Amino acid sequence: MKNLIGIDKKKAEKLSHILNQLLADYEIFYQNLRGFHWNIKGKEFFELHLKFEELYDDAFIKIDEIAERILTLEGEPLHTYTDYLKVSNIKEAKNVTNGVEGVKIIVKNFSVIITTEREILALAEEANDEGTVSLMSDYISQTEKTLWMLNSYLH
Repeated sequence: MKNLIGIDKKKAEKLSHILNQLLADYEIFYQNLRGFHWNIKGKEFFELHLKFEELYDDAFIKIDEIAERILTLEGEPLHTYTDYLKVSNIKEAKNVTNGVEGVKIIVKNFSVIITTEREILALAEEANDEGTVSLMSDYISQTEKTLWMLNSYLH
């Protein structure tokens, strides 16, 4: 059986499930970024305040794209923080005011995200789901570059 867009329904369901994992990770990551943006202090405030805003703006866009991809696959996106917290591999970061600590957490969070993105890419290729393949390919290349830049900042 195939769904409306021609993807095997069982494969689409599996993809929707792991895309919900990514959605939950991005939602918690987004809120962490907002907290860093609001609460950062110190000499690097201006630089990091802007960078954190750039990162949460990007995460916000990805959250919508991921949810819409789940719907396209005929799944149902998670939409409560209760569900996100149950499913996410990213933990909440609370009361972080130190910029370097925030960047280290972001690097760790992106490492979790890119692992899931690669897993989704492999499943999407197996399902012949070009829409999800394209989305994940774009996300992976962006995440790799961001990880490189943030890691360079830390060294």
